[in-house]
Amino acid sequence: MVRNHLSRRTALLGLGAGLVTSALPARGADGFADASEFGLDPAIDGDQSAALQAAIDAAAKQGRTLLLPAGSYSAHDINLHGSIRGVTGQTLLLSVSDAPVGRVANVTDAMLEGLSFSGGTGSPGDDRGLLGLEAAERATIRDCFFTGSAIGLSAYASSATIENCSFTQMGDAAIHSSDSLGLTIRGNRISDCGNAGIRIWRNESGRDGSIVTGNRIERIGWVGGGNGQNGNGVNVFKADDVIVSDNVIADCAFTAVRVNSANNTQVRGNTCLNAGEVAIFSEFAFSGSVIADNIIDGAASGISITNLDQGGRLATCTGNIVRNIAAKSEVNPDARPVGIYAEADTVIADNAIDNVPGIGVLAGWGPFVRNLVVADNVISAVDTGIGVSVVQDTPAGPVRVSGNIITAREATIVGMEWEKVVSDDLARDAARYPNVAVLDNTVAPAS
Repeated sequence: MVRNHLSRRTALLGLGAGLVTSALPARGADGFADASEFGLDPAIDGDQSAALQAAIDAAAKQGRTLLLPAGSYSAHDINLHGSIRGVTGQTLLLSVSDAPVGRVANVTDAMLEGLSFSGGTGSPGDDRGLLGLEAAERATIRDCFFTGSAIGLSAYASSATIENCSFTQMGDAAIHSSDSLGLTIRGNRISDCGNAGIRIWRNESGRDGSIVTGNRIERIGWVGGGNGQNGNGVNVFKADDVIVSDNVIADCAFTAVRVNSANNTQVRGNTCLNAGEVAIFSEFAFSGSVIADNIIDGAASGISITNLDQGGRLATCTGNIVRNIAAKSEVNPDARPVGIYAEADTVIADNAIDNVPGIGVLAGWGPFVRNLVVADNVISAVDTGIGVSVVQDTPAGPVRVSGNIITAREATIVGMEWEKVVSDDLARDAARYPNVAVLDNTVAPAS
């Protein structure tokens, strides 16, 4: 459990620095209820849970939005419902125990806006966040700030829009969702988290339908260790029909976008910078991954579409730019410098790959190769252009390599048995491997 002790003054100043104050409506304005009407006072240096709960309940019963003025309020286990608005960056809710500040639970159409949540003198443990959503429908969390805890916002079996919020210095993750009913997570700023930026997880595989778009995620660590379950900007696990699009994700210890055992996932239009392992990963029992139009600049491997042995299959990998791959990974010694890798039922086409101290495109590994198209890619400044697994001890599925333009330092298109190159010119030797077709590629000399 991560515990982060922040003074009331330090937390308030830190969250409010550089922000433009959002004025509250005047006291008594139609449709609004001022917190002072219910005895709340930011000058009170103690637990105000009871007064805050009474104010929330009364305002909701009256159908009014509760206005919380600038200042800090210590609380825990608040039942948040109705509409609650603070002054963006200046209305601070401080945890005073190892429980969430509050929960939006078993309600519809709750709205939280302009509130800042901090660990204060407590920090929720396990997978509970400073703010929890539990069986909430159509909740909206907007212009809120989260800092100094293990998890900022945790969601279970909920549908919600989480937008224009800031999450920083989370010991574990900014947003952790389990068994979602469809979240929209957009336009948020996430930084300096211990293990993850955004997790979209399910206990059992099934429809999720969350959309993660337009977020800025950076500096995601790996304090929990492991071989990929931590250190990811966006992690989708057993959650089907998820879209991860148009995010800027930088400096993740492992992966910018990691899809594990999920179906019908779209990963498109993301800018992925300086990943410590594979920048975009589709792994284990996935099916139906679209990986398109992403920019990858800096990673130990660019894109990996893998685990045919676990049922991982069926993908398109098109229109991506992959460049500046590192010679090795500092977090996973098993990672290899490869631009794009795939195993089964996958089209790799129209990508641009540059500066790889290894293989530009690798089609299959050992016997794990089936129904691969590697076509019309531009591959430059690589050691080897394209590698194709030609292990013959088990029946191999077809592979077609066509229409690529390749500039390589050592070899252009090679046949491989595991790591060993058994054909240094697969175009010449393709007749030895009836499942492989190599045609109409253009080879340019290395400069």
